[in-house]
Amino acid sequence: MEQNLVLRDDMFRPLPKEGLEAEDLGRPTISYWQDVWMRLRQNKLAMAGLVTITLLLLMALIGPYLSGHTYYEQDLKLVNKPPNGEYWFGTDFLGRDLFTRVWYGARISLMIGFFTAIVSFIIGVTYGGISGYIGGKVDDIMMRIVEVLLSVPFLLWVILLMVWMGPGLKSIFIALSVTTWLTMARIVRGQVLALKEQEYVLAARVMGAKPWRILTRHLVPNTMGPIIVTMTLMIPENIFTEAWLSFLGLGVSAPMASWGVLASEGLQGLRNYPWQLFFPALFISITMLAFNFLGDGLRDALDPRLRK
Repeated sequence: MEQNLVLRDDMFRPLPKEGLEAEDLGRPTISYWQDVWMRLRQNKLAMAGLVTITLLLLMALIGPYLSGHTYYEQDLKLVNKPPNGEYWFGTDFLGRDLFTRVWYGARISLMIGFFTAIVSFIIGVTYGGISGYIGGKVDDIMMRIVEVLLSVPFLLWVILLMVWMGPGLKSIFIALSVTTWLTMARIVRGQVLALKEQEYVLAARVMGAKPWRILTRHLVPNTMGPIIVTMTLMIPENIFTEAWLSFLGLGVSAPMASWGVLASEGLQGLRNYPWQLFFPALFISITMLAFNFLGDGLRDALDPRLRK
């Protein structure tokens, strides 16, 4: 015979908190970008690269004002002076302070690297995202255009622009911007092709989301890992490209100076005045290493397969 059970308050008591530590099997919830930052901080080379880049940017801003000399100030009585207490990096063949010119050149070189990377990001992500999402004949036509542009040698682009616009900073900006977005577009297109059939994209379509919203809110944010790594590695590549163009005489015009211009001028007096080549070459090398270390660290930190 069944009995009716009556539940009373005195039948229940709170469970003691002691001894529950073993039941706590989870960890505090952290976002994807917090996890990326935690793993990036564990990479010593990547953090060293990040600190170096920060210092380079800081010196590019304040460095030209520290010595008390301008980048174009000439004094023929002080031609080719070695490093000393007044001229910390020595002087060049026109008696100009090399310390000021090196950090003024850092402004131009870093500005070219960052500006062209931003332009590549805007054009490449838009072009590659549209191509990968629409697919079909549109994708074929857009990618054939990219392949045609990639088949034209970069130096030919530069020479054509120099003939049309004349040598200078503007021509280098345009030449790098015209060519560097092509690689970004191909990377984004491949990522979008792999992601556009995922369940969350199909769910967004069913809910009536428009293609542009799907691209900007779902597809592009999920491709930011490869995009950020590509941009990080593109910046030193653009800096080095500008350096060798300026080294060949296709860069900025006097009296402006980039690291490539300074290296080209320093090479002429390498045997007698090695410091004129040493300092710009040193900072080009440091910048290349710093960005590559940071890029390698970001590639590992942004990989979701390594997330614990």
